[in-house]
Amino acid sequence: MNFLSSKKQSSAAIVGALIITLGVERSAAGAIFNPAPLFESAVSYSTTIPRSDGEVDSADIYYPILPSTQTQASSLPIALFLQGALVDKSDYSTFANTVARYGFVVVVPNHVRTAFSPTGPVTGLIAEQQQVNDVLTYIQSQLSTPSSPIANSLDPSTLVLLGHSFGGAVGIAAIQGQCFPALCTGNFTRPKQLKAGVFYGTNFRIGQSSGGLPIIDNDGIPIALVQGNRDGVANPANAQQTYAGIQDPPKAFITIPGANHYGITNQDNPIREAVRPTIPQDVAIETIARWSALFLRGTALNDQDALDYVFNTGDALDQNVTVQSVVKPIPEYTSVVSLLGLGVIGASSLNRKKQKLVKNKVLKF
Repeated sequence: MNFLSSKKQSSAAIVGALIITLGVERSAAGAIFNPAPLFESAVSYSTTIPRSDGEVDSADIYYPILPSTQTQASSLPIALFLQGALVDKSDYSTFANTVARYGFVVVVPNHVRTAFSPTGPVTGLIAEQQQVNDVLTYIQSQLSTPSSPIANSLDPSTLVLLGHSFGGAVGIAAIQGQCFPALCTGNFTRPKQLKAGVFYGTNFRIGQSSGGLPIIDNDGIPIALVQGNRDGVANPANAQQTYAGIQDPPKAFITIPGANHYGITNQDNPIREAVRPTIPQDVAIETIARWSALFLRGTALNDQDALDYVFNTGDALDQNVTVQSVVKPIPEYTSVVSLLGLGVIGASSLNRKKQKLVKNKVLKF
């Protein structure tokens, strides 16, 4: 026996139809979106960037080539890549070129300085927090430099960070807006233009007592960690703890099965990494670059298709990743349609969480 009144039955039918319609539209949107780069190719040039300490950094800058049909100048955000310790900027050329094709001006400096380790001072290619402001100042100066290849392409209001290993730790420190020992050599103020960061082979253990969970006070700035599960340099378990310590969503933990610590560089490094990868190097680079760029586009540029790919659909579509993620809480809505949408999203989110719990149980580091 049906105990619903005719009015309630009608409402239920409408709700059901809307749910079906929303589901179809969602599936169609997921099917239509292409996670490939926005631009066919990118180029680079070399320059020098003045530093606040009076020195200069050599740097390579990558930017996409606009199609001939695009007559208006594009506004491209700035993406600063913070290198791994003692890794030359040229080793990141394939990764940087790929990210640039997603619509970024990617700056990859060689930052030489002396850092102090437990075994003594080390001088070489070592990133630090001051680069964030130094690079931002330099890039902003290019707007008034007609001879600069990127003068007409920049959006100076948006800065995002990329990083590898030690450079990723520097990026996490910069997002927190504090000057951390070993990662910062002077005063540091986080610029308001800094909108998001993605870091590969990175964990953050600065100022942490042994066994405790690192607390990453990211002040609402989105962070993603991308990690190879065969990383023999930066323990994946430490990266997982760092992810858990990120206080504010959105955040993501993207595992690349088969990649080691140097999955982001042009070639593997058997001298500094004891564990060999089981995923081809070109596949690892493309995967890391794609997920990094789409996370940045989705969170910093409000690209809804990219956001949906990273937080909803991409995990199931890409056999080379396993994704954990947390998005911002959905705000309260007053309209019936919005409440309906909230219910649909909530149910979908619950199903995804169940799926991810199953995947996480079989994930091995």
